[in-house]
Amino acid sequence: PVHERIIKRPDPLRHLKHYNDVFNVTNKHYWASTAFTGIHGYAMAGVWTLCGVYLGIFMIFKNSIASNESSSSWLTVHSDRYFLLLFILFLLLTLFAIIAASFVIAANQISQHRTKKLKNTLVKAGHEVTQSIRRLITAMTRMQYLLLPYDQKTSSRLNVTTHRLGRESRMIRNFVRNHEHSLDVAIQVPFAEDTCSTFEDFVQEPYNNSLSSLLPCMSSRKSEKILTEIGSTIHDFIGKLNSKITEVCTTMGLSEENFEMLGFKMICDPFSGSPDFNYEPGDCAKDAIPIGKIPDIISKFTCYKQNSTEACLENGKFLTEDASNKALAYSYTIESMLDVYPDLQSLTECTMVKTTFSEISLNQCKPFRSSLLWQWASMLSLSISMVFLVFTLILKAYQQRGRNFSICSIFPNRSNSVNVENQNVQ
Repeated sequence: PVHERIIKRPDPLRHLKHYNDVFNVTNKHYWASTAFTGIHGYAMAGVWTLCGVYLGIFMIFKNSIASNESSSSWLTVHSDRYFLLLFILFLLLTLFAIIAASFVIAANQISQHRTKKLKNTLVKAGHEVTQSIRRLITAMTRMQYLLLPYDQKTSSRLNVTTHRLGRESRMIRNFVRNHEHSLDVAIQVPFAEDTCSTFEDFVQEPYNNSLSSLLPCMSSRKSEKILTEIGSTIHDFIGKLNSKITEVCTTMGLSEENFEMLGFKMICDPFSGSPDFNYEPGDCAKDAIPIGKIPDIISKFTCYKQNSTEACLENGKFLTEDASNKALAYSYTIESMLDVYPDLQSLTECTMVKTTFSEISLNQCKPFRSSLLWQWASMLSLSISMVFLVFTLILKAYQQRGRNFSICSIFPNRSNSVNVENQNVQ
């Protein structure tokens, strides 16, 4: 796993001891240990630099001390036959360098596009979490005002929950804004392999990973408390409502079978009991009344103010309009809560972000790695071609030293070439 590979990296800030920590782009020791993995490349670059410096010093020293006759005699005498060969080699290396540079530009554009896509996917996940919380806050605020005239205690509990969700929303919004730079760093070339490997580890072991510093999720402790409070409120309300149904049935002297014939049954309670109050809509009895159908049933038994009491009783409409409005307020509130409850569960379990990480791991990391590999290979090809091109230019400069060329000619003037050879022989 990537975690084991990361913790065993030498950390130059700790005298090359193991890093012994998790993937964290905000940690300077992680930066140092990751940078140290390129020590072989740094050594090679240092050797090339020293070779270039030594070659430059040697050429300056040779040209300033040696006589003009002997400074390039061997190369001048033996290179006449290679004018065409060096020219062709120069053209081929130049063409190869141009092609490699084109590949570098193309690979860089593709890499930037995929990097931007990866970052946007991560940032979008954080924004979607925030928007889900806003939808919840809007729905719960509407419920709060629906219940305020009838049940101030429940309305107050909803108000407290709404404020808690608001705090969580602000925290997540700040998290996304403050960690945007960390996301930029995490998907840059030096850390891209670790980031993608960590995503893959997350898919395999979502509860044992090092992505906590990149997860814009609600606090599990706070979100579970919010879920429990909501589940408890709905469970208690439906329990009281079912008790009222039984009480009305007893008061009217009706048996349960006769009461069901009138259209009333027990209301479905989708929540388990204390202490967890888990949402289990599939556990309701088949003949239980869904919350969403309560308004239709209540309207059948409501005695509206424009109708006389006697007429209402004759038609079996025994609920006053005020009682009906109260029941409808509760019904709409519970129905709205159940509609947004899956979103709340998703926020609690951080499902949106986990799904995003899974999508990145399965669909984006492979092409992202390929683009980085292509970029690296094209830059390596360009570097190698430029090294050989420089050597070719140096050889060609020595080959052409002291010679005159006609316009558009790759061979020196014959007379000038003979003079140079005679000088070298002397």
